[in-house]
Order: sequence, then C-alpha cells, then structure tokens
Amino acid sequence: MIDFAPINVPFRRRLQTAVVLQWVFSFLALAPTCIILFFYLLFTRYWSISVLYSIWWYFDYDTPARGGRRVPFLCGIKAWEYMRDYFPIKLVKTADLDPRRNYILGFHPHGILVAGAFTNFCTYTTGLRELFPGLQTYLLMLPLWFRAPFFRDYIMCAGLIPSHKESACYPLRQRGGGNAVVIAVGGAPEALDAHPGTYNVLLANKKGFIKMAMEHGVHLVPVFSFGENEVFDQMENPRGTWLRWIQERLQSIMGISLPLFHARGIFQYSFGLMPYRKPINTVVGRPIRVEKNEMPTAEELDALHQLYMDELSNLFEEHKGNYGVDKDTHLNFV
Repeated sequence: MIDFAPINVPFRRRLQTAVVLQWVFSFLALAPTCIILFFYLLFTRYWSISVLYSIWWYFDYDTPARGGRRVPFLCGIKAWEYMRDYFPIKLVKTADLDPRRNYILGFHPHGILVAGAFTNFCTYTTGLRELFPGLQTYLLMLPLWFRAPFFRDYIMCAGLIPSHKESACYPLRQRGGGNAVVIAVGGAPEALDAHPGTYNVLLANKKGFIKMAMEHGVHLVPVFSFGENEVFDQMENPRGTWLRWIQERLQSIMGISLPLFHARGIFQYSFGLMPYRKPINTVVGRPIRVEKNEMPTAEELDALHQLYMDELSNLFEEHKGNYGVDKDTHLNFV
C-alpha cells in the first residue's frame, strides 16, 4: 500500500522537497549528465561550447587542487534554507576556533550522502560564518568528480576540493590562518555501514589525516553529526555476505561505494531516493592542539590518533542524550 502525501501540503514544504530533490540529483546523476552533455554538444551546431570549455579546462586544470573557486553568493542563497529546514539540520558549536589558525575537521559519520557536512560547511544557512567568524571551510570530495566537465565548476562553487593529499594540504599551508579542511574520515567505505540506529565509525586504522595535521602543525577538531545515518534506509549488508563482498570489490576498483539505499519519494512516503525528514545535528568539538612535526615517529602518530579517538568518543558521550541516543549506546570504532 503506497502512502501518498496529502494534497494540501504547505507550499514551503513543497519548496523544501524541490531543493533537496535538486541536491540528490546533483549528487547521484549530475556528473554523468554533464559528461553526456559535453560529448553530445560536439556533434551538434553548438560544438564550439565543448571546444571552448576544453581550452578553459586545460588552463584551469589545477584550480581544484589550489583551493578551488568558492562563490560566496551561491553558498548563501535562500534555496539552501529550504534544504536546512527539510530535515532540519543544525550546526552546534562547543568551543571557539581561533581564525588565526588553520584546522582539520574530522567529520563523522559519513552517512549515505553526507547531508550534514554539505549543508553546514558548504552553505552559510546554518550559521557557519556567525558561529566561526573568519573561518573558510573546504570539504573534501572524491577526485573522480573533478574530472567531469561542467560538474567540476559547479561543485567548486560550494568550496569542494579533491580529497588527495596535495589538494587537502594547500589550504593548510596558507599563512594567516582561517582555513579549515573538512574530511569525512570514513570516506566512501563507511557509507556501507550507514544504517539507522548504528554508530560504527571507520577510524581505527585511519591515520593519514592525523599525520597531515602533525606535518603542518594544524589543530584537529572532531565533529559528530547526530542523525546522519537516520535519513536513509539501506539493504542489509553485514561483513562476510556476498553483497558486502561485491560492494567492497567495486569500491576498490571504482573508488566509490555503492550502498543500496532507499527512503521516501517526492509525492509519497513509501519508497524512493529522497531522504527522510529526520533531524541532523552536527556538533563541532573542541580543538586538539597539535605541534608541528614534519617527521613524526610511529609512536607519536599513534598517540595523537588515540587522543583524537578519545576526544571524539567524549564528544559523542557528552551530547548523545540531547539527540535521543540511548545512554547504553557507544561509538564502535572499526
């Protein structure tokens, strides 16, 4: 039995659905659409658009690795308020971040489509500039997407940059501070564990971002997004099953994970790829002081990694009661 949405839904909620639909489409289908459009234009009378874009692309190729090209106006348009209110999404501050310093923000968990990371750190609608004045955020995204014509320019407008080391280090090297690189540490593999009610964090062996912080002497900031795993259902895929084996193999080959997720539709609540309207509360923790050490030993790296896990666990324990998490539930580091 399909549960259809009522006809008299307020217009504002319709607008919220439309903006989130655009975002889901952009995340799932806009890149291949742009690639197809690029090649299609070559065989039409508008072939010059693709040719001119290719020339532009040649000269602009390194821009994503050099901080990208954020367009503040687009990050602040009213449309993102509708996306914020759809769930809703809230950014929670627990400590000041000195704008004279640079930071690495570790975002957990990845979820399916990292809705909390995008809304909080790529748009200005949840109060990022007011809560952390003087801070410019850069959200890392798979380098694969920056190879798609047109699409690369679209995502750079929101402050997205490739997730390889060269790109991530560029903002951290800038003098004067005020730059924060946001890393969904668990990455694409963690999306395969994004089931409602679970708190698995792929972090036990993730030390690359810790080493990067030490090499540049930038402070680490743990971030936990309560509700990130609740906005989509996913087909059961426990480790050891044939489905999980296929997903992990594809992820190792393609670089992207393929969680079989579903939620609601546009005009009905029974099935579809639209996320559920469930709150996401992204809590930014206290900065962990890191001294510059360009050649850290394994012991020094392990010690800071353990401190980061402890701080993330403390952040979760301190705030979980505010967001409906059972007192006996704890983070599970994988």
